[in-house]
Amino acid sequence: MTAAEDSTALLEDARERLIVALDVPEATAALSLAEALAPTVGYFKVGLELFGAAGPGFVRELVARQARVFLDLKLHDIPATVGRSVAVLGRLGVSLVTVHAAGGAEMMRQAALAAAAADSPPGVLAVTALTSLDAADLRAVGISLSPAALVLQRARLAADCGVAGVVSSVREAGAVRAAVAEGFHIVTPGIRPAGAAACDQKRVGTPAGAIAAGASHLVVGRPIRDAPDPVRAARDLVAEMATALGTLS
Repeated sequence: MTAAEDSTALLEDARERLIVALDVPEATAALSLAEALAPTVGYFKVGLELFGAAGPGFVRELVARQARVFLDLKLHDIPATVGRSVAVLGRLGVSLVTVHAAGGAEMMRQAALAAAAADSPPGVLAVTALTSLDAADLRAVGISLSPAALVLQRARLAADCGVAGVVSSVREAGAVRAAVAEGFHIVTPGIRPAGAAACDQKRVGTPAGAIAAGASHLVVGRPIRDAPDPVRAARDLVAEMATALGTLS
């Protein structure tokens, strides 16, 4: 492979790993952003805000436009309810869907089984601990473990339950990668380019740091959505990811 071919392959690999969060309150703005970014990113995240505003119809529209959708609703309920919900959401054609690992082993198993039974099975990701939480926040809700210990414990449990991967911060990604099998997804939100404000996130990291730690996918919202030129911001981020991937090869 020539140097140019190698560079192109790294950029494509990086693009496939980038998930852009469409964290906007209505469908028109979300579709406009998705259309502009489609050639540059691998997935689009639809979270609670946008799903509440635009609903399943918006997800179907994105899928019809050949977009891969990461549906981030963090399902957390009794096992039967979550299993049935994953089955319904899987029929929307999404590629990835989240449940919350705090729901327990049986809930995650039911989610994984429901996804596997779909015509086009979505990957189920278990959210370990929100990146807006630190040790003090966990203690306030009765969890004595550190964020790192909690994430690792939940990631191991999630892997045993047959889900496709977990969502964790960059800070825990390395320990999770060392503890799980090859091919297990580690999706890292809280991504901030060097020098960018953390805002309400507490456990953050850079794109290069996430790749070095073993993240399979990066979720990026505000650094792209709120940039003066979102397309340029996405391209710069992909380039940083590609450089980091190059150091691993």
